[in-house]
Amino acid sequence: MGSGQVTDWQGKHVTVAGLGVSGVPAAKALHALGAEVTVVNDGDDARAREQAAELEALGVTVRLGDGETLPDGTELIVTAPGWKPDKPLFAAADEAGVPVWGDVELAWRLRGPDAAPWLAVTGTNGKTTTVQMLASILEAAGLRTAAVGNIGVSLLDAVLGEESYDVLAVELSSYQLHWAPSLRAHSAAVLNLAPDHLDWHGSMEAYARDKGRVYEGNRVACVYNADATGKPSTEDLVREADVEEGCRAVGFTLGTPGPSQLGVVEGILVDRAFVENRQRNAQELAEVSDVNPPAPHNIANALAAAALARAYGVPASAVRDGLRAFTPDAHRIAHVADVDGVTWIDDSKATNTHAAEASLAAYDSIVWIAGGLAKGATFDELVGGAAKRLRGAVLIGRDRALIREALARHAPEVPVVDLDRTDTGAMLQAVQEAQRLARPGDTVLLAPACASMDMFANYNKRGDAFAQAVRELGA
Repeated sequence: MGSGQVTDWQGKHVTVAGLGVSGVPAAKALHALGAEVTVVNDGDDARAREQAAELEALGVTVRLGDGETLPDGTELIVTAPGWKPDKPLFAAADEAGVPVWGDVELAWRLRGPDAAPWLAVTGTNGKTTTVQMLASILEAAGLRTAAVGNIGVSLLDAVLGEESYDVLAVELSSYQLHWAPSLRAHSAAVLNLAPDHLDWHGSMEAYARDKGRVYEGNRVACVYNADATGKPSTEDLVREADVEEGCRAVGFTLGTPGPSQLGVVEGILVDRAFVENRQRNAQELAEVSDVNPPAPHNIANALAAAALARAYGVPASAVRDGLRAFTPDAHRIAHVADVDGVTWIDDSKATNTHAAEASLAAYDSIVWIAGGLAKGATFDELVGGAAKRLRGAVLIGRDRALIREALARHAPEVPVVDLDRTDTGAMLQAVQEAQRLARPGDTVLLAPACASMDMFANYNKRGDAFAQAVRELGA
């Protein structure tokens, strides 16, 4: 499989694994390039049949309800990122010597000769916000750009579409990186590493290794989190990466930056990496108040975005203008209302313990609404770290007992309300209980530390239910 010029694809037998958000565009793109495409999919539900009918009308073969068997004659598999590496399909491919690419790898191979370079962002939390901040900064510098990748805009569409770009801000998940062996970014950042998706990767080491692939072959800067503790750290991943000659390690910190770092000095975001004589000089980029919201973990996101933009040669003024122009997505530390001196914050997007930890660190006196699907997580470290900030806790969802037990161990004096119901009305009751526990000056924080699917379609719906319940209180 060569560089992906059209002639390479004529008559090639390609199997696309999984319909979904990446599978359908991949199947269409490959079919348009002249490949013989077969799509295999585990599920056989109404949605899958609808997608299958659309592809079959184009001349693509679709096999529903059997994602295990390797179709005869397959020369390449293009997989949806969520498919686990231990699936029988991949074992069969391995045995037959058939390469497996993800949608990101396919997009990378299909880029034209003058394609826009990629500034890539991965990490357990903060990816989407950082990529959106980065795109906002690049736009402020007058560059044609887009936030693409794991963020909902298909990389294939960005690469094959009519629009031409100067540079792309690319969000990549650990899954996508696992299946993208030849990706080489201009510069890349790993924001943080915390245990997540271990059921998919099999171990923390394998998860970290997949995240670290984002640094492979970087040309200008490998951006890492200088404040991160834990092993492996993001700096360890930089050390292990095989990069191009002259590529630099650039750290970001919430403290005072050293040479080759970005950091914070007296309320100002400062660059000591992309300046003349970095031993002595520093460039002011923006004020902390330009970051929305200015919570600690979000300032870290802004520094990472600034580092990637500066690696691409963007002026300091564009960093400030881009951060000022940026507005965060819904359900990410979103201020819902102030009612009787109590602030209500919706961080429904905090679907794991690491995200919830960042959220809890942003406030001093908290009534915490938490719970849902734990996805194998444990809560001792989270609760231990936040115990002194907690005024009370209201627990909802299927795995709430895990959080209740952690609270009993590490914050026994904190009053806990345990709501034994998973119907949609539970959120209204949770909000009423939180109001009862809160005092003027407190923050009621929905930061569930869990996934939402036990009670809601997704974290957006959970956040909407919270906001609606809070508005009813105010009324």
